[in-house]
Amino acid sequence: MTDSRNCRCPSNEKPMTRWLRRIGLMFIGLSVLGVSFGFAFEEIGRRHANRDFPPPGEMIDIGGRRISLDCRGTGTPTVIFESGLDIHGSLSWSLVHDEIARSTRACAYSRAGIMWSDPRDQPQTTGKMIANDLHQVLLIAHEPPPYILVGHSLGGPYIMIYTKYFPSDVAGLVFVDASHPDQFERFDAAQVSPKNRPSLSFYKAGAALARIGIVRVVAPVLARSARRRGLLQNQPGQVIDAVLAFAPISLGSMLKENEALDQTLLEAGTFRHLGNRPVFVLTAMAPQSEAELAQFGITPEEGRRRQEVWKSLHDDQAKWTSHGEHQLIPDAHHYVQFDRPDLVIAAVLSILDRVRKK
Repeated sequence: MTDSRNCRCPSNEKPMTRWLRRIGLMFIGLSVLGVSFGFAFEEIGRRHANRDFPPPGEMIDIGGRRISLDCRGTGTPTVIFESGLDIHGSLSWSLVHDEIARSTRACAYSRAGIMWSDPRDQPQTTGKMIANDLHQVLLIAHEPPPYILVGHSLGGPYIMIYTKYFPSDVAGLVFVDASHPDQFERFDAAQVSPKNRPSLSFYKAGAALARIGIVRVVAPVLARSARRRGLLQNQPGQVIDAVLAFAPISLGSMLKENEALDQTLLEAGTFRHLGNRPVFVLTAMAPQSEAELAQFGITPEEGRRRQEVWKSLHDDQAKWTSHGEHQLIPDAHHYVQFDRPDLVIAAVLSILDRVRKK
């Protein structure tokens, strides 16, 4: 029997271990180098974003956080624009803001953590938090009521929550293809709920890696892809450029709003009586494109049924007041303010005229 201690057989164990250690150290070194480069790349990108796209209007300090507020024009009541669940902030209204400001005071703002506004520390951003922020901003900026609130998409529930808590401030409302508190239940009942809901893990990963430049690299690629598929086609190039420049900053705060989506819709659903305030509801009814259907994972027939549900939800919104008007827009998609800004302007001016005649 051979004594292993006296065996002179060649052994690869020690060289193999050394090579694995070297490979591991090389991988760690490259990772550290890559992260360091990413941090530097993102820091330069943020500096360029602030240089190339300075905040419009004012930065309003609401107690340790600053909110970007862009007010133009003169007159009363003041129109307040509320964007949807996206990262456009005040730029969502770039094609309608100046035109409204010709007739009255008009203010657009970017919510906490979106575009130029400072983020909040909480893990979620509820509709009530957003209403409180907006109230503070307008108070500190000396922009007195009454207001006409204009909300796109999730901005619809946000302006309802604002009206619930600050009813004396609000003289009229405009819903621009706005979300409805019951929308998910109604879509489920009609079997037209999206089957390909975007994975939040993808966005969460992007937010987690934003500080090392991943979003700044990927976002323009995704935007170009969306344009090729017929999306974003009516959004001005300068708006897209600015939104992409701030996307790594805005993404995390948008996710905080999305985390609180169910709570926000529940809160908005507790208040559906607007009394005699004039209300204008705009509904996008353009047929969904192949890209949009694929995004939701639904068939053309399901897309048509989904639109019918959406229309009925907006019929309901128009009944939340004794003075409601509902207009269907056959050639506009969800971002009506980009597809048909003229009709958004007309709806706001209609409410403005009715409020002034009261």
